[in-house]
Amino acid sequence: EQAEQVEQAEQVMAGRAQTLRLVLGDQLNPEYKWFQTADAGIVYVLMEVRQETDYVRHHAQKIIAIFAAMRDFACQLREMGHRVRYVALDDPSNRQSITENLAALIQHYEAQALEWQSPDEWRLDTQLRTWAAAQLVTTQEVDSGHFLTGRDEVARIFSGRKQWLMEHFYRNMRRRYALLMDSGGKPEGGQWNFDADNRKPWPGDPPEPPDARPLHDHRAIWELLQRCGVDSFGDPQATQFRWPLNRREALLCLDAFIEKALPQFGDFEDAMSSKSQRLFHSLLSFALNVKMLSPLEVVRRAEDAYRGGHAPLAAVEGFIRQIAGWREYVRGIYWAHMPGYDAHNALSHTTPLPPWFWSAETRMRCMQHAVGQSLQTAHAHHIQRLMVIGNFALLAGLDPHALHRWYLGVYVDAFEWVELPNTLGMSQRADGGLIATKPYVSSAAYINRMSDYCKGCAYDHKQKLGADACPFNALYWDFFARHEAEFGKNARLGMVYRQLKKMQGPQLEALREQAATAVANLANL
Repeated sequence: EQAEQVEQAEQVMAGRAQTLRLVLGDQLNPEYKWFQTADAGIVYVLMEVRQETDYVRHHAQKIIAIFAAMRDFACQLREMGHRVRYVALDDPSNRQSITENLAALIQHYEAQALEWQSPDEWRLDTQLRTWAAAQLVTTQEVDSGHFLTGRDEVARIFSGRKQWLMEHFYRNMRRRYALLMDSGGKPEGGQWNFDADNRKPWPGDPPEPPDARPLHDHRAIWELLQRCGVDSFGDPQATQFRWPLNRREALLCLDAFIEKALPQFGDFEDAMSSKSQRLFHSLLSFALNVKMLSPLEVVRRAEDAYRGGHAPLAAVEGFIRQIAGWREYVRGIYWAHMPGYDAHNALSHTTPLPPWFWSAETRMRCMQHAVGQSLQTAHAHHIQRLMVIGNFALLAGLDPHALHRWYLGVYVDAFEWVELPNTLGMSQRADGGLIATKPYVSSAAYINRMSDYCKGCAYDHKQKLGADACPFNALYWDFFARHEAEFGKNARLGMVYRQLKKMQGPQLEALREQAATAVANLANL
């Protein structure tokens, strides 16, 4: 029905237009200034193109979520009185390239001007600017108005510094937006960061709140992707689809998080459980990253919950730090270091990803669950991404570029500006330590402490050697032995290297041999 409405509307929208305005699939903000007044001389252009489905192999849900939200957004714009040209994936006129489609549409509408909001990914930004510079029509790029900082602000703040530590930036943001600040200009509670209070394992109580996200049936889009030969992976869940279509649904998800999950979010934000996929996480990252929600409204809602006595300070501070701090910070890292950041490989890791990254068929229960959940739901929370999947990848020396492409494809909220610094920098330390002061790795002890994954696993989390020993343990010590020249003088790793020194000789040799065997046998772990 929606497709028929789109086709009928476009048949009557074929007349001339003075201006075309491009709306990308992650620019679905109905409150943006463009849309406040309807103008018959302007046509808004949205397009489904193979350029975007194919630049990396994506999870089926990611493609479906973006296409479904774009189609809904086009309907919203029409209801607001705007002219819209929606180029569907199977449209006979679709050139499957953003710029080639724009060239054809400019000619079709005899348009004199083209406008677009700044893309968040370097590849699209470069493509549009380069193409626009060669056009005869007037072209204009405008800011999306979404982020709390400009592209270059992080670079300015850290100018001349060797390390760009987030804490310095985060405090700047708290002051700038008066987030969780008391009347005297000091941080609420007398400290900036309550991360130490947010590291509890989940005992199973309180229970995970119900999933408030609406259900959708997107089998028509899934059939379209299959018919057009789009290569994807993961479970499409096309008839039981949970990602929001629009701002109205995203706001309902925000309401549910603030009311039901935020009070427990802090305590259990680092916890993992085979019995729960969401725990108390917001799952708002997709809605934020396609701009259904603004970051400022989200953090203000969280702050209001604290000031109203509904949620504890540690929970609210931790949540605000993720959005007003880390999210803005990694975007600044991205724009300061692109192009070229994606080529870094400071530790020279080159081992291919094992095949179970696409099947979850591994005997390591933690990886089985974290990868399996990613394949099933197109989502995993930050500790699953960093301290299970990323941790194993770094310890095993997996190729960070291959891992980057996997993360970029598998997660519904993954766009390169946010995913690349998180993967290559924070997780894999491929940037040489620009973001992180130490590598984020652990043995099995951390995973056992923060989850129930080790219970019932084929491997023993307490054992370092032998056929039943957890691979994380030998890989952990081998990693630090291999990279002693890089990390041996790191003050935060002094205890690790003191322990490693005590292991010198047969014990360390046995651990390193066990690690080498694990890497050689990755496909069968």
